[in-house]
Amino acid sequence: MLNGRQMPQSLNKDLVYKALSEIADPEIPVINIVEMGMIRDVLFHDEKLEVLLSPTYSGCPAMDMIEDMVITKLNEKGYKSSKVTLVYKPAWTTDWMNTHTREKLRAYGIAPPKGSSMSKIDLLNQGKVTCPQCGSNNTEIKSMFGSTACKAFYTCKACLEPFDYFKCI
Repeated sequence: MLNGRQMPQSLNKDLVYKALSEIADPEIPVINIVEMGMIRDVLFHDEKLEVLLSPTYSGCPAMDMIEDMVITKLNEKGYKSSKVTLVYKPAWTTDWMNTHTREKLRAYGIAPPKGSSMSKIDLLNQGKVTCPQCGSNNTEIKSMFGSTACKAFYTCKACLEPFDYFKCI
């Protein structure tokens, strides 16, 4: 029973995931926290709702904001008794982003992660990151850290545009 209504758990999970997909990542507003792979699970404990959330990295400065946005959104949707539990194991990985999410990053101007976190190829040091503006592979790294710690800063030698590359984590 949730908010006085008896509903199947699968339906509740679907509704909660739908609500959480309305929360944009504070650093990349074209992607929501579900697409980022940050929502690990939704659990129901009698009338309480628990959202398991993995930070994109342990020192993410936006985590307090994201937790507040989750609670606020769930309250708006009628889930008055909810909590967020941060999950650090397994650690969040860019492998949890699907192809559609990676394309949204590219369209926004951020080069999406290439390969997987388990790849033995260090793309950062090989300059094979594709420019999200013009599609050229003639790029070079300028800094291991871009606008956030999870991104590297590149420039494109073809169109001369600077851009962030979302590192494989």
